[in-house]
Amino acid sequence: MSQMSRPAAASPSTPIAGAPGPKPRITKASGTGEAYVDWKDVENLRRMMSPNGKILTRKRLGASAREQRMISQAIKRARFMALLPYTSATL
Repeated sequence: MSQMSRPAAASPSTPIAGAPGPKPRITKASGTGEAYVDWKDVENLRRMMSPNGKILTRKRLGASAREQRMISQAIKRARFMALLPYTSATL
């Protein structure tokens, strides 16, 4: 019997193929140090939405529960102000 060599286990510092880069910044700090999500920052909010216009989950975004609530509120405000679409027709 010949022994097959097993591939070395990936160390924590080794990047995994297809894995995203560093976690994107979700919140910004205000002048008083309070964290918030800017509803006028349309490009970053678009990254937090699926191609169909749905808000991505916490797991996909890597957000905490508090951050996810702020993200959803900011996206809803941007939709109301017509900065983001409600549907995928114009995404």
